[in-house]
Amino acid sequence: MRGRYDARIHLQSDNELAELGAHFNAMAQALENDAAQRLQSEQATEKAVADLAARELLLQQILDTSSVGIFLINLEGRITHVNRRTAEMFHWTIAELTGKEYVDLVAPPQREIGRNRMLQLLAGEIPLSEVERRYWRADGSEFWGHLSGRRMLAVDGQTVGLVAVMADITDSKRAEERQQHHNRVLKCLADKVSMQAVLETMVLDVQAMQPTSLCSILLLDAQGQHLHHVAAPSLPVFFIQALDGAAIGMGVGSCGTAAFTGKVAIVEDIATHPWWIPFRDLAQQAGLAACWSQPILSAQGRVLGTFAIYHRTPGGPSAADIELIEDEARLAALVIEKSHADSRLQLAASVFSHAREGIIISDAAGIIVEVNATFTEITGYTREEAVGQSPPKLLKSGHQGREFYENRHRVLQEKGYWTGEVWNRRKSGEVFAEMLTISAVRDAAGELTNYVALFTDITPLKEHQRQLEHIAHFDALTGLPNRVLLADRMQQALTQSQRRGLPVAVLYLDLDGFKAVNDTHGHGVGDELLVALAHRMKGALRNGDTLARIGGDEFVAVLVDLESVGDAQPVLQRLLQAAADPVDMGSNSLQVSASIGVTVYPQDGVEADLLLRHADQAMYVAKQAGKNRYHLFDVAQDTAVKTQRESLQHVARGLQRNEFVLYYQPKVNMASGAVIGVEALIRWQHPERGLLAPAAFLPLIEDHPISVTLGEWVIAAALGQMTQWRAQGLDVAVSVNIGARQLQLNDFAARLTQLLAQYPNVPRQRLELEILETSALQDITQVFQSILACQAMGVRFALDDFGTGYSSLTHLRHLPAEVIKIDQSFVRDMLEDQDDLAIVKGVIGLASAFHREVIAEGVETAEHGRLLLELGCEQAQGFGIARPMPAQELPDWVRSWQVKAIWTV
Repeated sequence: MRGRYDARIHLQSDNELAELGAHFNAMAQALENDAAQRLQSEQATEKAVADLAARELLLQQILDTSSVGIFLINLEGRITHVNRRTAEMFHWTIAELTGKEYVDLVAPPQREIGRNRMLQLLAGEIPLSEVERRYWRADGSEFWGHLSGRRMLAVDGQTVGLVAVMADITDSKRAEERQQHHNRVLKCLADKVSMQAVLETMVLDVQAMQPTSLCSILLLDAQGQHLHHVAAPSLPVFFIQALDGAAIGMGVGSCGTAAFTGKVAIVEDIATHPWWIPFRDLAQQAGLAACWSQPILSAQGRVLGTFAIYHRTPGGPSAADIELIEDEARLAALVIEKSHADSRLQLAASVFSHAREGIIISDAAGIIVEVNATFTEITGYTREEAVGQSPPKLLKSGHQGREFYENRHRVLQEKGYWTGEVWNRRKSGEVFAEMLTISAVRDAAGELTNYVALFTDITPLKEHQRQLEHIAHFDALTGLPNRVLLADRMQQALTQSQRRGLPVAVLYLDLDGFKAVNDTHGHGVGDELLVALAHRMKGALRNGDTLARIGGDEFVAVLVDLESVGDAQPVLQRLLQAAADPVDMGSNSLQVSASIGVTVYPQDGVEADLLLRHADQAMYVAKQAGKNRYHLFDVAQDTAVKTQRESLQHVARGLQRNEFVLYYQPKVNMASGAVIGVEALIRWQHPERGLLAPAAFLPLIEDHPISVTLGEWVIAAALGQMTQWRAQGLDVAVSVNIGARQLQLNDFAARLTQLLAQYPNVPRQRLELEILETSALQDITQVFQSILACQAMGVRFALDDFGTGYSSLTHLRHLPAEVIKIDQSFVRDMLEDQDDLAIVKGVIGLASAFHREVIAEGVETAEHGRLLLELGCEQAQGFGIARPMPAQELPDWVRSWQVKAIWTV
């Protein structure tokens, strides 16, 4: 408890007491002054502590916004403070990292070196430590880190520990290894090292970059049929010897399949994959569990060999693995075709060896208050030139407008941070790209105090991406768009056509005679010719059109914004002329021509890939028509062919799935009432369209071999049904319709014999084959011999739809059919049409004259039957007697059938 320093004594007596009071008052005043000073000191201390806490908070927030790891090490080598990025790199929490020994984070092979380096730095033997080494994460995995370490000194100059700044440089180290690998290979080529030695260097390098892998390179022989190892230093000798010279083919291991298909072949588990069945035991003996093989392709797309990566454990490749194997296959192609290496491929890679960031600290108003040295290195501005400036005004390149900066400020206010790419300008005026992160820093009260911006110069990376983008979208030889870019251009053209309503023409161009140039003068001259022609043909197009090279001597042009199809003709003529004009190649004058296929959208209203295929088909028509010309794709003809093909496929599939059934229509003697037989009529129980009559599908297959297959199925099904009926006590003759193509087979009788042999319980005379008069007349001699051969076995024949042919009477004597069937069209209308009645009478008369049986189709009413009986025709079939019915219904119908009363009068 404090005293009352403001107390005073008021005395007005004698001098001694007055003097005592004066002394007391003086002492009280001194005490009051001393207490005031102590209070002032305490307040100053509290303010200093608060200021220190605020600065410490600001420092921690700055550290946590950094994209590099920052941590402190005490004199015992233990970590005392870490920022968030450090914890992220090591996959530990900040709490778990705090207190750990620094050297425990170093990978074992470099741990002792790391310890010695740390001790040297603590002892002041070295002022700074800049190292790149491997570190361990919490899960045991390794990563590369770049470490910068300095001593921390107290006010008295004594060392109190170390401050370390670390960046994860794993990606840049891998890129560096890849770049060094590329450089070694190129140096080998420049030094004229043998192809095999260069390929072995490649394999060893990849195995060093991927220590768990075993790699091999195999090349195709001159015939392109067998693979031979040229570089496989780590594979067992017995394995190499056993596979060397293996023929390529689908399913012949990973490499044989890749070489055969020209596509990557991934086998994640050799023990279970069918491609490796021939070599499974061999691979198991060699300890190989997975194999990924990439074909090595020439610039013209020809398979040269394969690049394979084996692993001792099953597994599939990552995206990085795919990129690596594709890159190595391309590099191997460069080695194999080193005469073309300089003109076909440029190795352009940007490797970032250190992740160094520029730092800008601005106040709440966005004015720069501090920058670091890297800021100066990247931008060229010194600290003095930068402080007091606004970063957007100082570095503004003009690439981003006002809206960009307003949006960035809005996101900063809402989220407290912003990350993105920005184009800025150096002091020299050069524009550069940077990856920028801005964070808002707030004090304990939540008030905005500063902005911290961290950025990295990514201009080399942007250039690298641009080069990769170019390689991915343009042909390396001619500089024209490749398939990838062509697909994009075509899609844009189709979208534009839909929006504007203007046609688009797609041209598929193939050079005539180019192979002869290659064979005679070599691929080098052939490549020069391709470059010259590509330049010419590109000049023949209009602005906005696209010319792409899609491989070898094949090109595709896309013509947009055509007012009509005719607008494409001048361009086509210019292209033909550009291809046909001679090209001077030194002492040689070379000349080829072009065949062009054309299709037009939206007349050919299909997707881009089908447009390309249709143009390709039209090109082959132009080539077959004599070359040096163009041909327009016929959409209607293609649709008809496609419909026919699809119909044939559907019928074949229906046969496989047992979708066809037979219905049976009874045939009777109207005079006696006897059931004399049934006609087997095919139906299709379609899974989507329901029960289909023959007219819905038979005309589509009439001239195709599948009609024979279907016809033989009908005979077999009818014979099988007759066998079942006979077992049930129903003995009924069955007539089956035979198509023209089937009837005209040279071995028709022999094939029928084989079918009959499968059903020995069916009497041959109970089978009747109905043939059309018109189909028989196509080759009447052959049909005549087939009928005689079948009749010799007991099989009967009926001439169906008689009277519809153009020479019925003339050839009737050449067709020894036992039965003539009057066509239903005449029978149905004979009650009203005297001409039809006359024809019916005539057919009945002819049958009698030639001693043939006669049966009428199309009896729909009792009156039809009465008139036929009057004319002398007793046998008939039709809806008036019975409709076609399933086989299981026929026995009941036969038992219940009764002849019409009018027919018995």
